[in-house]
Amino acid sequence: MSAPLGWQQLRHKPLRMFVAILGIAFAVLLIMMQLGFRQALFDSAVRFHERFNYDIALFSPNSVFIVRPESFSIRRVYQSLSDPDVEAATPVYIFPAVWKDPWGKGRRSLNAVGFDPSRSVLDTPGLDESRKLLKQRDVVIFDSLSRPEFGGVANYLNTVGPVKTEVNNREIEVVGLFDMGTSFGIDGTIMTSIDNWLRIFPDKNRNDIQLGLIKIKNDVNVDEVTNRLREYLPKDVLVMSKSSFVKRETSYWNRATPIGYIFAFGAIMGLVVGAIVVYQILFADVTEHLNEYATLRAIGYDNSFVAGIVLQQAAVLGVLGFLPGVTGAWFLYGRAAAATSLPLYVTPERALFVFALTLGMCAFSALLAVRKVARIDPAEVF
Repeated sequence: MSAPLGWQQLRHKPLRMFVAILGIAFAVLLIMMQLGFRQALFDSAVRFHERFNYDIALFSPNSVFIVRPESFSIRRVYQSLSDPDVEAATPVYIFPAVWKDPWGKGRRSLNAVGFDPSRSVLDTPGLDESRKLLKQRDVVIFDSLSRPEFGGVANYLNTVGPVKTEVNNREIEVVGLFDMGTSFGIDGTIMTSIDNWLRIFPDKNRNDIQLGLIKIKNDVNVDEVTNRLREYLPKDVLVMSKSSFVKRETSYWNRATPIGYIFAFGAIMGLVVGAIVVYQILFADVTEHLNEYATLRAIGYDNSFVAGIVLQQAAVLGVLGFLPGVTGAWFLYGRAAAATSLPLYVTPERALFVFALTLGMCAFSALLAVRKVARIDPAEVF
């Protein structure tokens, strides 16, 4: 009898139930958006870390994150080759450059990566097909998933031909495309050969690199080689496995910048807002039916039975509020991903996590609201 009783009490006040569902849906939407943007921050920040073709990375300890890395000596890459289990070591040059709009006067900062085009250093669509073109002078390949503010480079290249523009006030030609995507620190990316990169950055030294990629031989333990290189190489370079390199970047965005904190705080605020809305609705319902609850107490039902009715109401509201909330998040994820090229999508894990949070939020509010029933004396009510 208790299951339909909770639903009937909600249905008795349809407007109140509708307001409660809207409040919970808004809280779910807010939590989903905040968690989605937070995860997109981490996923986009480590795109290069995950797609570079390597087992061990060499990185300057003075570098905060990969967008503006500090330099270290290229000799560290060559020294790593002395380890018998190292198969190959590749230097990579990375630094922000200024891109000129090919069809206007606007200028924007983008990420410029220099590498040896004879080696496949990055596992991403389009790169292997385009990197052979980088043996030419003053040419680059362009990330087709860069922000639209850089102009319709990909469309022009596919329909008309190479795009001529300037990078760091040097005339270059875009001859190919690859797919990478943006992040909170990178709006666009170009890649080119080491010689072309040094022409774009004439003040940079060939012997100073920003990243070293090390491949080890098959069936060799990565941690053992990492520890050996860490002991062998000077302390002016960090030696990290791929997972450690990814973790380092994620930790920076999560702890050292306010962005990760803001998204986490926003999710918490959504949870608080939802809890307040549910509490107000359930408390009003409990107050309105106080005589009925007192009657149940008087005829022998205990507090757990009465609390079960309110908890059932909370569960119904949680389920009904979650569905439109997650649907709205799915729609907004798609719009935001199309506008920003950030990896925003509803994952089953996130949806289940938010659903559990929603039920927990509603249950907590129900337990707060039902306290008044637990304290009442049926004799005083009548």
